[in-house]
Amino acid sequence: MPSAAGPTTATCSTTWRRVCSARCVSMRKAIITALLAASPGAWADGMAGMGMHDSDLHSYFSFDRLEYQKADAGTALAWEFEGWVGGDTDRLWLRSEGERTNGSTEEAELQALYGHAISPWWDVVAGVRQDFKPASPQTWAALGLQGEPLSNLETKATAYLGERNQRSLRLEADYDLNITQNLILQPMLEANLFTRNDPTREVGAGLSNLETGLRLRYEIIPEFAPYVGVYWNKQYGRTLDYAREEGEDAEEGRLVVGVKMWW
Repeated sequence: MPSAAGPTTATCSTTWRRVCSARCVSMRKAIITALLAASPGAWADGMAGMGMHDSDLHSYFSFDRLEYQKADAGTALAWEFEGWVGGDTDRLWLRSEGERTNGSTEEAELQALYGHAISPWWDVVAGVRQDFKPASPQTWAALGLQGEPLSNLETKATAYLGERNQRSLRLEADYDLNITQNLILQPMLEANLFTRNDPTREVGAGLSNLETGLRLRYEIIPEFAPYVGVYWNKQYGRTLDYAREEGEDAEEGRLVVGVKMWW
């Protein structure tokens, strides 16, 4: 014999399921209606908020080094320029560096590279490099990786394929150490390696040279910062032999005064 509470309990359970089902249907309809009502502009703004706005064109240009150096052979003017034009993912990169000693150009190069971001911190770059000095002009194909493995630490590793099957690898790193809000100490390191001896340009196979520097700059404004520092260059292997044959020192230290600026 069924208890008196049985039908009441079953009826409540059935009614509750119907109410829940009706509420779920109403909620689904409300969500779908809201999504359909969203304008394309709202979707675009949402995508832009997630960084999906590579159609915007931006640019950045910087003289990381524009400096006077006190060298053993006299006075030198050295520069290192870098800039890009493009969006968040794809950019055209320009790089240039060189040195003039006593009014004569000793080294000068220009690179034009296509860069593609593979993560928020890393870019793959590929393009061409043109050396104007030393010796006769030389063209290289370039392929590299650049990025920030740590905050304020910028790194570059670029491989080059030149004429007569000459190959080269350049490794670069610099780090910004904030002493105060405006005073920044920047150590830097650059290494150049080659696969073949090239007497014309006085570079040897293996590790050719190692450059290090320490520069202390003061940012008057973020876009303009004068600095002082020291620069040291040491040659190795066959490159060292070429230097000695020309009566040059195996290593040299220089005092530098310059300015870093960007726009």
